[in-house]
Amino acid sequence: MPDARPVVVLSAAPRAIDQLFRPGRFEALEADFEVIVDDGFTRLDELLPEVFAIVGQPDLPRERLVRAEKLRALVNVEGNFFPNVDYPVCFARGIRVLGCGPVYAQPVAEYALGLALDLCRGISREDRALRAGTESWSAESTADSILLSGADVGLIGFGFLGRALRALLVPFHPVLRCFDPWLPDSVIREHQMIPAELNEVLARSQVIVVLATVTSESEHLLGAAELDTISPGARVVLVSRAAVVDLDALLDRVADQRFLAAVDVWPDEPLPADHRARGIEGLVLSAHRAGGIASAFHDIGELVIDDLRLIKAGLPPVRSQLAAPELVGRYRNRPVG
Repeated sequence: MPDARPVVVLSAAPRAIDQLFRPGRFEALEADFEVIVDDGFTRLDELLPEVFAIVGQPDLPRERLVRAEKLRALVNVEGNFFPNVDYPVCFARGIRVLGCGPVYAQPVAEYALGLALDLCRGISREDRALRAGTESWSAESTADSILLSGADVGLIGFGFLGRALRALLVPFHPVLRCFDPWLPDSVIREHQMIPAELNEVLARSQVIVVLATVTSESEHLLGAAELDTISPGARVVLVSRAAVVDLDALLDRVADQRFLAAVDVWPDEPLPADHRARGIEGLVLSAHRAGGIASAFHDIGELVIDDLRLIKAGLPPVRSQLAAPELVGRYRNRPVG
């Protein structure tokens, strides 16, 4: 008899299936769905009329979507919403457009906290000095150290990442200011933070963490003029999207010893071997590794299983990030390798 399970077409790229699913969990997905693994979506056109869900994010213009009469969910497992989908058609037809962003919130938040502590206390800098035999001992090496406890801390963006980081910062009892133009001030106050304009966050914070996504409005949100308002000696942590900051302007100011910075995301990745960032003191470099850990990838698999089961049962998804009609067209994300 015909297979009654809804058809799910899956391309795990840029991950492998065993990265997304813990042992036995892919089989759990197969128990409820007819899963067709189609790396690169080479068979998608022939499968479109029967597909219930697509896991991955292939090109889906209107002409493809109108052929996918049974499609109910599109789940991006890379971490971004790309401009290769006709989102208005999806919304008009009730197709759920889902993202895996929530799984990265805790790993990125913990990493951001680690980078902030490093910048406050010079941990990696002094490790390098000790290895090179150029260290100073005790108070000689701590003249520029500051405490995160009780510090003025500014968050730029308060989505999944910001909320996870705020919870980690609470034990340090900082003064928390937040700039997020997509949120009412009341929401920021409910999280015991001070709503503030961007320039106030930059000027008054000893530690600034950039957590904003990149949109048509936020590209180079922190340009040269904004970076010049940052208090001398401050610490800046960039862990969300590189395009939110004018990197050249940031590097200029770190090189001039205006402030210290840690950068995990870059406009071009991998970072070229001769990139000047590699030689700038006062800069902690990281190779886009804040969120991409094994447990987060496995959580993507759980998210896929849980939300597809809910949609199959006629219920709304609860684990994924839901693409908002008002916002999805504004994103300017690039694929992560």
